[in-house]
Amino acid sequence: MARMQDVRMQDKGQDALRSRGGAKGRRRRARDVVASAALLVAVLAGSLLAGTGPLAAQSRIKDIVDIEGVRDNQLVGYGLVVGLNGTGDDLDKAVFTRESLIGMLQRLGVNARDADLETDNVAAVMVTANFPAFGRLGSRIDVTISALGDSESLLGGNLLVTPLLGADGEVYAVAQGPVAVGGFSAGGEAETVTRGVPTTGRIPNGAIVEREVPFALNDMQRVKLSLRNPDLSTAGRIAGAINGFLREQRKVEQASAEVTDPGTVTLSVPEAYRGRTVALLGDIEQLPIKADQIAKIVIDERSGVIVMGQNVRISTVAIAQGNLTIRITETPQVSQPGPFAEAGETEVVPRTQIQIDDQNDNRLAVVEGNGVSLQQLVDGLNALGIGPRDLISILQTIKAAGALQAEIEVM
Repeated sequence: MARMQDVRMQDKGQDALRSRGGAKGRRRRARDVVASAALLVAVLAGSLLAGTGPLAAQSRIKDIVDIEGVRDNQLVGYGLVVGLNGTGDDLDKAVFTRESLIGMLQRLGVNARDADLETDNVAAVMVTANFPAFGRLGSRIDVTISALGDSESLLGGNLLVTPLLGADGEVYAVAQGPVAVGGFSAGGEAETVTRGVPTTGRIPNGAIVEREVPFALNDMQRVKLSLRNPDLSTAGRIAGAINGFLREQRKVEQASAEVTDPGTVTLSVPEAYRGRTVALLGDIEQLPIKADQIAKIVIDERSGVIVMGQNVRISTVAIAQGNLTIRITETPQVSQPGPFAEAGETEVVPRTQIQIDDQNDNRLAVVEGNGVSLQQLVDGLNALGIGPRDLISILQTIKAAGALQAEIEVM
């Protein structure tokens, strides 16, 4: 009995220890949960204050600036496309095509000056391309082919060797190859079906670079970053981010980037990056920047498209909108004598119906303002029940009244 009581006492002691250990574990887990929640709140708050949260959309520097001097160059050339299935130029009308064909044959040893050329499988074309920055000898670029004469289609054609010239008149690339056309045209005597533009095509990797454009980027000591959308706030943030990065990396002790104007940030290459300007640009182009924008409304009156920026604000205004519509409908009727009438004439009797809608049931509507969001502004304008065409006139009228704090640009 005494041994059994000892066993029970030991079990009770172990249960008490387990209960105390369980309570301590629950309290420890609760403290861990509270600490984790506090840490999460602190991280979210810090990210929002720093402008790195999901509410602050950020872009990389490389996506909002261009490096001055690093750009594409336009190339153009004149050539012939052969192998067309009877859809080429009419040589009797397109004199330039005829002379080009004769000149090409003469260079190949064929005298066709006095011959009566009747072929319709040749078309004169203009060849255009963009020569990329730092294009190297032997690299390939895409070219676009456009018919110059009265050719119906370039489908199935092949471009002959065509030099591509730059603005200085020098040859920078040579194009040749089969033309890829996205459109087609087919028809008969009574109907013709055309899809896309069959007189324009492309040759992917159709030109070979023959001359380079020299540009020593690595040796530059001052680099100018040109903003694609000039803005003082964005330029200041770019300069601040670059200077902060260089100080953090202990590359400079004073500012190396400064804002020259709303569209330019001038960067002086630090001593640590002398002769390695490309490495410097590679380091800073990934820095995140929150690009700012002015309050602007862009209107395309031809299509009725309206685009508003997020910073557009409007003061509280009352708007009434109405149009005077007059509809005149002519429904002439034929009046003729009865079936047993001895005499009479058939006449056309005019019948005119006029409807006037001045929308006199419309009332003033109040559009709230004073710092509302873009969504609230759009909801207020949509509450008027008007279409894009009338909305364009309303926005212009609000701007004239001085209640719209935004720039209106009409395309």
